[in-house]
Amino acid sequence: MKALYQGGEGEITEKKSRFIATVRPVESEEEAAAFIAEMKKKYWDARHNCSAFVIGPNQELTRCSDDGEPAQTAGRPMLDVLLREEIHNAAVVVTRYFGGTLLGTGGLVRAYQKAVQEGLAHSVVIEKEPGKKLSIQTDYTGLGKIQYSLAQQDIPVIGTEYTDAVQIDAMVPAGKEEEVAEQITEVTGGAARLIWGKEVEFARIGKEIKIF
Repeated sequence: MKALYQGGEGEITEKKSRFIATVRPVESEEEAAAFIAEMKKKYWDARHNCSAFVIGPNQELTRCSDDGEPAQTAGRPMLDVLLREEIHNAAVVVTRYFGGTLLGTGGLVRAYQKAVQEGLAHSVVIEKEPGKKLSIQTDYTGLGKIQYSLAQQDIPVIGTEYTDAVQIDAMVPAGKEEEVAEQITEVTGGAARLIWGKEVEFARIGKEIKIF
């Protein structure tokens, strides 16, 4: 599931009209409404503050507003970008400062969609997936073999503890548990101890792993 992890702001100019897109993560309709109200207060002198948001694991809650622009030229095109990108739990407000030149229906649609895309480009969108934490306890002779095996299978390591033995904590995507366990057992000759945690959702953010 793609979700908005960190919001951002982007801006475009079309025929002297400024379109400022502010994107923010939201978990409820109340959060989205408060964010939209905040943006309207911040940009009180703008001609329009159009908005769209999508909430829920199945994108089941959606709302959009043209805020005075011609019907279907702002809010709905903005919402379409969020739906097309399959982003969940995100709200966007596009603020327009009118530049004196009418853009026409098609021009407005393109401008509002381009503004949303610019806002998303300055945000952090993550891919959440199910998985289980795996703690691998081994002696020092098995450390390198386990690290190599995990790297070969693209299994991220989230921590390593060194005492008289070694514990490697890894995040294993759902469906790969059996394969990973077999590989580690094989490379260590069955000497490593595997402890599985409960299923969680996680995402890779750069080189870091975020657990939800």
